[in-house]
Order: sequence, then C-alpha cells, then structure tokens
Amino acid sequence: MRYSWNVACEVMRLAPPVQGAFREAMNDFIFEGFSIPKGWKLYWSTHSTHRNPECFPEPEKFDPSRFEGKGPAPYTYVPFGGGPRMCPGKEYARLEVLVFMHNLVRRYKWEKLLPDEKIIVDPMPIPAKGLPIRLHPQQP
Repeated sequence: MRYSWNVACEVMRLAPPVQGAFREAMNDFIFEGFSIPKGWKLYWSTHSTHRNPECFPEPEKFDPSRFEGKGPAPYTYVPFGGGPRMCPGKEYARLEVLVFMHNLVRRYKWEKLLPDEKIIVDPMPIPAKGLPIRLHPQQP
C-alpha cells in the first residue's frame, strides 16, 4: 500500500486538510525586507508551503512519486502539522485513508456524474456541486 499512501499524500499536498496555523516569533528577524519583532503572531499557510516550487517542482502537477524514497524535506509537507504540535491522530488518519481507498478500489467501479465539474475555493478547494458519483459493485 506504499503507492496508495503516496497518492493520498499528494492529494493532501494539493488540498491540505488544514489551512495553516499561527505561531509566535521567538526572536526578532527580517523576512524579505520586513522586520518581524519577537512576540508577533505569524500565520503560515499549508497551501502556500505545499505549492512552493522550491520544495515541490511543478507544484500544480499531480505526482505521487514525490513521496518515494525519503520524500519531501522536513517541514515542507505538513498536512498534519509538524514538530511537537503534530496531529496525534496522524497514524489513525493514515490507516483510515488506506482502508477506505483499498475498499473503494477493490469493491467498486465509479464514475463522476458531472465530468466537467468546477472546483471552487471557499476557503478550501471543494467541488462546486459536491462531486456526485455513481458506484457500481465489482463482480467477484
């Protein structure tokens, strides 16, 4: 199921389950010419991090192979956060995603009912009409 997890990771890179978080500056520093004083609250965006071309070449391209081998550098892929504040349910989520994907792929054929459905961002990317699908049980 390694490749299945790579696919899930790439989906979460392109549509992260969390938008970002606030952090407090621990020291004064300068970022791109702006002075950030110690104590300021900063917001980091998961979406911006995951689509940074320095971390992910061709960031708009769906490419599960990005997660082969060692995968992305630390703190460049953060759908569950990172460090001491990482989501404690990460491994449970992984198990749930893999079991769901396995059962969906093995037991059903499916088709989109609206093949040209648009994706809207408000604030997360979602299908405009809810992505209706038709499931057909696979023959054993």
